[in-house]
Amino acid sequence: MLDEAMIGRIFRAESGRSVAALIRFFGDVDIAEDAVQDAFATALRKWPVDGLPPNPGGWITTTARKSAIDRLRRESRGRQLLGEVAVLAAGDESVVADEVPDDRLRLIFTCCHPALSVEAQVALTLRLLGGLSTQEVARSFLVSEPTMAQRLVRAKRKIKAARIPYRVPERPELPHRLKSVLAVLYLLYNAGSAEAIRLTRIVAELMPDEPEVAGLLALMLLTESRRTSRTRPDGSLVLLSDQDRTQWDRALINEGQAIVRWCLHRDEPGVYQLQAAINAVHSDAATAEQTDWPQIVALYDQLLAIAPTPVVALNRAVAIGEVRGPEVALALVEQLDLDNYHPFHATRADLLRRLGRDTEAAAAYARAALLAPTQAERDFLRNGGRGS
Repeated sequence: MLDEAMIGRIFRAESGRSVAALIRFFGDVDIAEDAVQDAFATALRKWPVDGLPPNPGGWITTTARKSAIDRLRRESRGRQLLGEVAVLAAGDESVVADEVPDDRLRLIFTCCHPALSVEAQVALTLRLLGGLSTQEVARSFLVSEPTMAQRLVRAKRKIKAARIPYRVPERPELPHRLKSVLAVLYLLYNAGSAEAIRLTRIVAELMPDEPEVAGLLALMLLTESRRTSRTRPDGSLVLLSDQDRTQWDRALINEGQAIVRWCLHRDEPGVYQLQAAINAVHSDAATAEQTDWPQIVALYDQLLAIAPTPVVALNRAVAIGEVRGPEVALALVEQLDLDNYHPFHATRADLLRRLGRDTEAAAAYARAALLAPTQAERDFLRNGGRGS
């Protein structure tokens, strides 16, 4: 029996494809978003009765498109827009002229137009393509939901007012969009988008000499190699140190490590390359005890030098804790201003527990659980970071 939660998960996975297709068809972000929401409401009524369609993504796009057309027919401006759409659709071969025939990649480049701020670019793409709610996007940026809602509205208005084209730019323009596009792809992957790796491969084909594109692809592959070992059959989380490494996907590891080696030969270190190198060190260790933590600390030192963010500093502190002990690591963690970031409290809780400060650790675990975005993470943290 399909329930609302299950239908919601399907829509989250498929909505980005549908929104992107409808934006290409109608040329309007709001129309596309509203239509997909209408399709969600229809699915909630029909799917529990009729069952899951054979092609849920196709059903969503078709239903949303019909909904948008019906709504536009009821409005005078909408009827005018439908006339314009009909003319464009008749000559739709123009879309094929783009080098990459993928609506989602076009939407990423549209959202990452330099007319928008970098923050707006990333937030808007997470909302439109990642299927994240405004609240989830706000949490990613550590801001309130009303603040993020205003930013998203302003970004969509800017796209419309500036008549930003819905296309993949020509090759000479690509480097100017690269930083934002890579940030968006990485966040889409972290949000659970199964398409993020495929889209990153396409960007890598477009820009084969860009080491940061290769670095991001390697990072995704090495992270993805551990997917099946991150959770137990009951859905509870498994820490990296406790994972069954025989379950890691060696084909993905080998591909990721080969890309990391190519990046090292280029000797143009960047944020994604260094993160990929850190993951490559983890994937080299047959057991958690064999992890080369000094090498990981050295890589984090380089990463912090080029990306001096509190999150990087937090991860570096964890690595230092493995080399120099929890007391040194805790002193570094306590200097960070990350009160609304649940991994900060989870890290602090683990270090306090290792130091025998159990009462403080319990309070930190409780704070981390309160901020955690998923039920599995909340359960894990409420159980003192030990899983079920």
